[in-house]
Amino acid sequence: MKAQLQQLAQTLEGELFTDTTIRTLYATDASAYREMPLAVAIPKTKDDILQLIQFAKTNHTSLIPRTAGTSLAGQVVGNGIVVDVSKHFTQIIEINKEEKWVRVQPGVIRDELNLFLKPHGLYFGPETSTANRAMIGGMVGNNSCGSNSVVYKSTREHTIEVTAFLSDGSEVVFKELNLDDFHAKCEQPNLEGAIYKNIRSLLGNYDNQLEIRKQFPKQTIERRNTGYAIDLLLETAPFTAGKKDFNFCKLIAGSEGTLAFITEIKLNVVPLPPKETGLLCVHFNTIDESLRANLIGLKYQPSASELIDHYILECTKNNIEQQKNRFFVQGDPGAILVIEFARDTREEIEAICKEVEAEMRAAGLGYHFPLLFGADTKKIWTLRKAGLGLLGNLPGDEKAVPVIEDTAVDVNDLPAYIAEFNEVLKKRGLYSVHYAHAGSGELHLRPIINLKTEEGNQLFRTIAEDVATLVKKYDGSLSGEHGDGRLRGEFIEQMIGNKNYQLLKQIKNTWDPQYIFNPNKIVDTPPMNSMLRYVPGQQTPEFKTIFRFQNQDVLQHAEQCNGSGDCRKTHLSGGTMCPSFMATRNEKDTTRARANILREFLTNSNKLNRFDHKEIYEVMDLCLSCKGCKSECPSNVDVAKLKAEFLQHYYDANGVPMRSKMIANFTASARLGSIAPGLYNFFMNNAVTGTLIKKVVGFATQRPVPELSKRTFRNWFKQHVSQKKKTVANPPSGDRGKVYLFCDEFTNYNDAHIGKTAVLLLEKLGYTVELPQHLESARTWLSKGLLRKAKEIANKNIELLSKIVNEETPLLGIEPSAILTFRDEYPDLATDENLAAAQSLARHAMMIDEFLEKEIAKGHIRKEQFTNAPQLIQLHGHCQQKAVGSVSATATMLSFPQNYKVETIPSGCCGMAGSFGYEAEHYEVSMKIGELVLFPAVRSKADNVIVAAPGTSCRHQIKDGTGKQALHPVEVLYNALHK
Repeated sequence: MKAQLQQLAQTLEGELFTDTTIRTLYATDASAYREMPLAVAIPKTKDDILQLIQFAKTNHTSLIPRTAGTSLAGQVVGNGIVVDVSKHFTQIIEINKEEKWVRVQPGVIRDELNLFLKPHGLYFGPETSTANRAMIGGMVGNNSCGSNSVVYKSTREHTIEVTAFLSDGSEVVFKELNLDDFHAKCEQPNLEGAIYKNIRSLLGNYDNQLEIRKQFPKQTIERRNTGYAIDLLLETAPFTAGKKDFNFCKLIAGSEGTLAFITEIKLNVVPLPPKETGLLCVHFNTIDESLRANLIGLKYQPSASELIDHYILECTKNNIEQQKNRFFVQGDPGAILVIEFARDTREEIEAICKEVEAEMRAAGLGYHFPLLFGADTKKIWTLRKAGLGLLGNLPGDEKAVPVIEDTAVDVNDLPAYIAEFNEVLKKRGLYSVHYAHAGSGELHLRPIINLKTEEGNQLFRTIAEDVATLVKKYDGSLSGEHGDGRLRGEFIEQMIGNKNYQLLKQIKNTWDPQYIFNPNKIVDTPPMNSMLRYVPGQQTPEFKTIFRFQNQDVLQHAEQCNGSGDCRKTHLSGGTMCPSFMATRNEKDTTRARANILREFLTNSNKLNRFDHKEIYEVMDLCLSCKGCKSECPSNVDVAKLKAEFLQHYYDANGVPMRSKMIANFTASARLGSIAPGLYNFFMNNAVTGTLIKKVVGFATQRPVPELSKRTFRNWFKQHVSQKKKTVANPPSGDRGKVYLFCDEFTNYNDAHIGKTAVLLLEKLGYTVELPQHLESARTWLSKGLLRKAKEIANKNIELLSKIVNEETPLLGIEPSAILTFRDEYPDLATDENLAAAQSLARHAMMIDEFLEKEIAKGHIRKEQFTNAPQLIQLHGHCQQKAVGSVSATATMLSFPQNYKVETIPSGCCGMAGSFGYEAEHYEVSMKIGELVLFPAVRSKADNVIVAAPGTSCRHQIKDGTGKQALHPVEVLYNALHK
């Protein structure tokens, strides 16, 4: 097979990967399953897909279609060739505004489709919690829907036409057919004719019709994805008089890529929703109360009714990003029901919500009824959608597992069903998380199970069997939106009966007799507790790490990644994570891939040093250590921390590269260069010696190296203090109190003028500034993974500073990447003896921007101290500031002068990320990242607009990419002072 794959690779326009690294990254999705594929294909054209089909037929293998890989039931896991269409099949082909439809390729992202449709006044309704990376092909494959399904239903209802390849390589278009056209299709002497003839035979049989109507889930359940949707095809004109015309798209939707390979999809779109949306967030003491209240809420025609239980709410307390979204929560509710109303005016919504509240209170349901509008609604939905990822935060090996998370029943049956469901779990000694789509009769229910043990593996199966029986009792659907895949396929026969199951098998055999399209999903599925990520009873060693991993080890931290794929969102969705993926669109460059590759080798390596694998190094290479994942990943997987830990152990086995040593030792080399800064700057940046040095070291020759200041900041400050003493016999102390300013290595040697400005600004505002004695921040050592040295520096700084820094005398920093190490990495590097001191220091170490924001709020700084001349400022926040601080502090500070207006650029990482963008092999990716949002935004503004950026590397990237000189925010505020 190796030779055949090599030959195939040469004929494809796209790429074919057979190496262990890429295959490993595609061995999992967002489910509990893992199976190593034969190869991974990234097709560029339809001809590539056709070649892959022919290859699979000839070589008796299979194709697993894949888009974002966020499926929860193992749909895109298999031992054939994974065919990833997410990179190249991303075109919106055609739109017809009058007829309200759009034609797309399968790799178009749902939210980005709506960005395209919005100017036309149109909207694609079905959504998922993964809508900012979920792709239309996957949504059709799973028949996806989401919180708004009470209005827009599922993807199936909006799929008008599908263009696809059948298993013999023939191209077909599935669309609505009248009776004559349907019968004409049946007479075609080819595979297309055979599939129409097969369905006419199966559904035209009266006994089959009776059995289907008897055994399939209730038709009142909108969300039903059990097997192939032959129950829906039965309700079409050829088989039931007076019904809609026949359309195979109803069968394709929810077929999980098992019948045909989709290349184009024509979708129905609708007018934009009403402009005004309000969320009534009703608090309850119990889940049962919330489900009974849900029936009241549904009478008032909401656009969504979503449940968040107390387990999810508890998880949000410890999530950096979601803590901000808990502002509306009162007390510790057992459940919150988020009921959305969309109307033309806010007054209409307020009137409806008063009625809803009155009826619920009359029934003794609910104790707090906040109604939220505007920007607050986005925060609530972000909190709800983060539910899946937040569940990965559970420390240790017990996790909230997707096993019976997709059951759907008639919404009127939901209270009774959930009560019985919880009794089933109770008998097994388990409890479950409850969240999601109460309005549609579907809750995502996840019991807490340790799949690493034999007992947990068996329990995984036992619970599935128990709940399948319970769902059948209520004539429900085992899958409401996540699909059958490998997880539920085994139980389809139980859910619809043997006779109906045999009909599904006949359909699969007719469409795909050689089983080349995603086999072992829906029919002939292997046992659901086989091929899991974790082998029961597998032992892993104790990992001795430099970083402290709270309540877990390094492997367990990597395992927090559940594959939800939040790191696959593009720059159009905003946020920082993940800049390298945004630039390359390669799965290998996602945060998920880095966690997966580390998990794989730490679990399965035979080496004594399990970090010693080149494959991990290659996947980690494009991680910019931006820290975006620390806050934006709902599971809080801190890949920058994992990368640094990995590098230290990898270097232990393979040695530290010269360039990494040089960058880590920046402070020492800068100290040496500062003896003669002019000479240093000349040699580093003139065309001859500068180019030679960069080539030798491995820096990009296209970039200038940051110059050293003529005088270090610390030397200037020493003289400044001395001059003040000379000019004033008894210099007054600042009436606003004393602050310590951290003299970071970058400000000290490269940006001394900014340090000087910060001191003058603080003194002008009435503060006494002191530069305490300390070492460098250790940022350069951390960025290169030399953690033992970083730990040594961190503990020394903790000992030097913790005795003097407190709430009254805080430690302020100019460079975010330096000062925020006190808040982020230092507590995890501190010795046990220094831990309490490190945690105290972390609370009182802050960016100067944060300090000034607090002082403004206290009224200690007045607008009269600044100019009232108008000024527009563009602000680009630093990545680590976004992750462990807040850009809003900088925006507040900069907009404080009377007529200063701040526009925060919706950029993620600038692309420089310390030394990353200077490194020759990373230069191109670095500039691509800058070009996504930051560079175009800066270029779009007039020259009189100030560009502000707290990060030194960000300012250099902006200069290199746009030619504009960005200022540090303290420079902007100082220049605004009345002198």
